[in-house]
Order: sequence, then C-alpha cells, then structure tokens
Amino acid sequence: MELARPRIGWDEYFMQLASLVATRSTCPRRRVGSVLVRDHRVIATGYNGSVAGDVHCDDVGCLLVDDHCVRTLHSELNALLQCAVTGERSAGSELYCTDFPCLHCAKSLAQGQVRTVHYVRPYRVDPRAQEVLHRAGVVLVPMDPAAAPTNI
Repeated sequence: MELARPRIGWDEYFMQLASLVATRSTCPRRRVGSVLVRDHRVIATGYNGSVAGDVHCDDVGCLLVDDHCVRTLHSELNALLQCAVTGERSAGSELYCTDFPCLHCAKSLAQGQVRTVHYVRPYRVDPRAQEVLHRAGVVLVPMDPAAAPTNI
C-alpha cells in the first residue's frame, strides 16, 4: 500500500503553474510566467512573448533598446490582457508570478485592481514599482524559490 503524499498548498500550486506557464515564453533573456487567480480559480495566464502573430525572439533574436528587449510583452501584462479579451474582471484577483513586476507592470496591476502579488525571484526590484503597488494597497508576498520548479 502506497503512503499518501501530503497535498501542496494553494500558493505553491499556483506558483508551480506560473513556472509551467513560463516555459511558453518566447524571449530567452528571461522566461517569466504569471497566473491570475480569484477564489482559488485560475482566471488568466501570461508569459513574456511577442505580440500574437509577430516574430519571436527565440526565432529571430531579441530587439534590444537600452539593454531591454522591446519585442515582448511581459507576462503580467499578457495575463491582464487575457482578462480583457475574455471579459474576466481582474479586480480582486491575486497574481502568482515567477518574478517581481517591473514598474510598467506594477502600474498595470494596480490599475487592474489586483490585490496581491506573489513572486519567487526578486529580479531587478524597482523601488518605484514597490511604491506604486504599496500606494494601491497591493500586498507583496515573496515566496520560497522551492515553490517554483527550476525549469525557468
């Protein structure tokens, strides 16, 4: 008889989903995944990648301006846009993201009324992004890197 494994918690579950979503990223500079959740239900996912129908960094290389790839949309924005396309409200949701949001994504998340951001990698944490999220009442939850597999 096999012993039952303990179930993982919701936070670890959704962060593992975000890590899986990151594997769809089309920009090799940073593979990032996001999952928007409300009431323990996934409402949208996003990964950093090109505009639908456009060329991908993986295929033609990154388009760099000031050492940033401008060909791709960030995962957080893609998740918010998926909500817009499908008519799902982002207000009151929680974001599980493999990386800390940049300033532009922080502003978008605040405007989309996301209430909590869970993240694993504190990549290039911008104090202005932290301030925007704090002023909007967004709770920041750093998570143990063990919560996300190392496939990103």
